[in-house]
Amino acid sequence: MDGWSQFIQLFFSGLTVGSIYALVALGFVITYSVTGILNLAQGDFAMLGALLCITFINSGIPFVIAILLSIVVVMAVGGLFERLAIHPARNSSIATLIIITIGAAFVFRGIAIFIWGTQPYALRPFTGNHSLNVVGAVIQTQNLWAIALSLVSFIALYIFFNKTYIGKAVTACVVNPFAARLMGIEPRKMSLGAVAVSAGLGALAGIVIAPVSGASYDMGVMIGLKAFIAAVIGGLTNAPAAIAGAFIIGILEAFTEGYLSSGYKDAISFGLLLLVLFFMPNGIFAKMSGKRV
Repeated sequence: MDGWSQFIQLFFSGLTVGSIYALVALGFVITYSVTGILNLAQGDFAMLGALLCITFINSGIPFVIAILLSIVVVMAVGGLFERLAIHPARNSSIATLIIITIGAAFVFRGIAIFIWGTQPYALRPFTGNHSLNVVGAVIQTQNLWAIALSLVSFIALYIFFNKTYIGKAVTACVVNPFAARLMGIEPRKMSLGAVAVSAGLGALAGIVIAPVSGASYDMGVMIGLKAFIAAVIGGLTNAPAAIAGAFIIGILEAFTEGYLSSGYKDAISFGLLLLVLFFMPNGIFAKMSGKRV
């Protein structure tokens, strides 16, 4: 493979991983914007989505229905998590709420170990093991599915938050909670929907990446960490910036792994996070439109 082909190969690999990080990072942004909470269990929704999808498919449920059912179930889990864990402690300190989400992450992983064990599982690619040849680079169709589904999700969320009544109500709670209350919108009630939608995005991310990297009880740990880095780098209250941050992380990791060593890719991500926190704590896109989901 010549240099240009390798570049294309790594670029598409970075876009694929960045798409997954972006979906989970959006979950961070939505939850944080509405509730003010960093949900550190966000990555485990990806794990639940992937493992549930594999289980449903192995049970004989058609592929597409299994995907949709997995997302719905994980959204229900997210809703229960919000009602049973976050909502009762809504008046607690931010540190307490973050600790609750960390505890929930361990609970989710413990349940996953109990149900599925510690062995990895495989999910077949959406359209088989087909590939495309782009300037000598071999691009798996599953990579294209990951990028396409992420873009569709971004567009759908944009339409939801900007063109629907419920979406505008959520946006109002983000921009000015006090004014939203004056208009009859209860921000606390919106937290249920925010966590459920975030869980659904995480589930979709896990399902899309499972054919590429497999699925296991601990897959959500690193996905969640990288998505969190992307959200912080872009800006925790700015969805487009978080998406941009996710693609930056994904592409940086791909080129670091391809041109240097896979051992450096995590160091690059965490190093970039430290630089941003030191010099641009509001995110590298802080000047983009303020507090908007």
